[in-house]
Amino acid sequence: MACIWRLSVLCGAQGGRVLLRSPVVRPAHVSAFLQDRPTPGWCGTQHIHLSPSRHSGSKAASLHWTGERVVSVLLLGLLPAAYLNPSSAMDYSLAAVLTLHSHWGLGQVATDYVQASTLQKAAKAGILALSALTFAGLCYFNYHDVGICKAVAMLWKL
Repeated sequence: MACIWRLSVLCGAQGGRVLLRSPVVRPAHVSAFLQDRPTPGWCGTQHIHLSPSRHSGSKAASLHWTGERVVSVLLLGLLPAAYLNPSSAMDYSLAAVLTLHSHWGLGQVATDYVQASTLQKAAKAGILALSALTFAGLCYFNYHDVGICKAVAMLWKL
């Protein structure tokens, strides 16, 4: 998304008109565009901040971001391990990690697209309830049925 926005800045901003009029884009403009260094005559925005400003210096936000990346990398290793060694421990690990990963992802969607404070709190409460029900359902499925690993293997056999 940031790349699309930056390309729109090149095509639509005042500095973009210079680039569109010239028959060849000069390498200095391109390298400065990729490295976020200002060039003479450039009047576009150079930096994009994706995180809210109220969390910019927060240690908790940094730890949350790190936790999200750890869970994503854990999922990358857990999926092949679940295929190679299906067990109840793997089923419950998948239930926990998949639920946490989807909870954080849906939370970011609510943060990005729900604007009103009251609605955002309601959306996050709904996501929390949905995540709790998802985890409880996956644990119930693991305990009373074949489990996630065997269920996926059965689907692949179809």
